[in-house]
Amino acid sequence: MEIRPDTLEWKDAYKLMVGSILPRPIAFVSTVDENGNVNLAPFSFFTAICADPMLICFSPMRKGTDGSKKDTLFNIEQTKEFVINIVSEDIVQQMNDTAKEFESDIDEFEQSSLTKGESETIRPPYVKESKVQLECTLHQVLHFGENPGAGSLVIGKVEFVRIADDLYYDGKINSALLQPVGRLAGQLYTKPMSDTFELVRKR
Repeated sequence: MEIRPDTLEWKDAYKLMVGSILPRPIAFVSTVDENGNVNLAPFSFFTAICADPMLICFSPMRKGTDGSKKDTLFNIEQTKEFVINIVSEDIVQQMNDTAKEFESDIDEFEQSSLTKGESETIRPPYVKESKVQLECTLHQVLHFGENPGAGSLVIGKVEFVRIADDLYYDGKINSALLQPVGRLAGQLYTKPMSDTFELVRKR
């Protein structure tokens, strides 16, 4: 099968991306707007960039209905701050509860019964039930279109890292205890630590 993306509707191109680029880690992003309204939403276009400076990125797509910005992006552009909360198995249902499109004045923490924690360096709260949180300031944001299917690349500089005590040892995180969750296509998720193998890189 050979396909040229420019011949596809954006929804069909999206299906090819999420069906082949997987599993994808989930950025559970908490933000506030300039009036103090809190937002919490998951994004599965998420990865690390580099360690020095410590940069991460995620990509909020435009709304599929009208191409408008999602609350998370709007808030980050206003306040220049956000928290990436890592999703483990024990909060995956609450994460899914926040994926619905709520009005901007609705607090997804309350809708999902998750607990706010006061961040160390920035204004947005973190998810207390998350086992790893990355407090970030906005480093750069790039926009790629304004239509449905378009999106933005949000690059954050990690200012503070919070890790559950039982996960952290000798400068490393115990991934098995973290029990991260990955996103697949459609309604499917995966537990990446349930079936792992080791490959030693050749020198």
